[in-house]
Amino acid sequence: MNADAGTIRQLLINARQAMQQGDRRVTRQWAEKAAALAPDLEEPWLILAGLASPQASVTYLERALRINPQSERARKGMAWAVDRLRKWESEKNARVAAQKAKTTFYFEPQTQPKPVPIVVVPMAPTLEPAVQPTLSKYRWSFITLLIAALCITAALAFWPGTALHAMAIRHIPSAIVGGFGAPSDPAKPSYTPTFTPTTTPTATFTPTSTPTDTPIPTDTPIPTNTPWPTDVQAPAPTNPPITYPDTGGERWIDVDLSQQMLYAYEGDTIVASFLVSTGVPQFPTVTGQYHIYIKLVSTLMAGDGYYLPDVPYTMYFYKGYGIHGTYWHNNFGHPMSHGCVNMYTPDAEWMFYWASVGTLVNVHY
Repeated sequence: MNADAGTIRQLLINARQAMQQGDRRVTRQWAEKAAALAPDLEEPWLILAGLASPQASVTYLERALRINPQSERARKGMAWAVDRLRKWESEKNARVAAQKAKTTFYFEPQTQPKPVPIVVVPMAPTLEPAVQPTLSKYRWSFITLLIAALCITAALAFWPGTALHAMAIRHIPSAIVGGFGAPSDPAKPSYTPTFTPTTTPTATFTPTSTPTDTPIPTDTPIPTNTPWPTDVQAPAPTNPPITYPDTGGERWIDVDLSQQMLYAYEGDTIVASFLVSTGVPQFPTVTGQYHIYIKLVSTLMAGDGYYLPDVPYTMYFYKGYGIHGTYWHNNFGHPMSHGCVNMYTPDAEWMFYWASVGTLVNVHY
């Protein structure tokens, strides 16, 4: 077995381990590497189809069907991918329609509210022209009455015998009265107040707080980009070294009990790989190198606790141990049998017509 076949095998094992751990990114990396090294192998394309978008899944499964047109797994996968793609397109169309309806409601001219006409109400005529003459008339009447009142007052003040006249005579200064011979009091000095300046208090100085220097922020270094790993190194194989037979380019079968996988080889090249179910711990599958000694399209299998008629595409390689199709369970990838190698029936059919009596079967952990 050359290094390429061993590398492909390890890549597929790593991909399945990552898939079981739920790490889709690492699973995709291993499957892509396997597909690059073995583009004519069906298994990497099936793994990639299960991880990709709806459109990419269809593309990967088309590639798998070109490699193996009879692959039932690829056919079922294609039906699943097409149904998934239709749902995705339906949801996309619904989102586009909803967005279009929303845009039409808010922005199309025909759905905009009609503008409310602006009604210009004429202003009431001003009363200024009508009021102005009346105000002028009253203003002149008031002035006339004021002048008349002043004239009457002046007349009463200077009319002989009136009280105002008496008040005016009574308040004539004594100096003038004395001039007519009447005694007069000497003029008394009057007190004239002297202006005393008032002292205005001097404003006190209120100290203001002295501003403190604000520290200037220093430049913060920009973090540099951390490079992402460009490649993922394959972990070292945990299984012990396996000795592979030298078949000189002939077809042979390899059954890996640890990985629950079956590989079809032509010389040192993997041409197909399948998930299988081998013996449970109570009924383990034998290990070693054997050869197919009989092939049966359909046969009865019965034993302690089981009775299975019409088991399809059976190839016995050691006593009652064989490789065959399975219609009673679909739990491939986990030990399920009484020692035989259970395969999905369409996969077993492909193996049945690919292998022949005498084909080597290498079984190991």
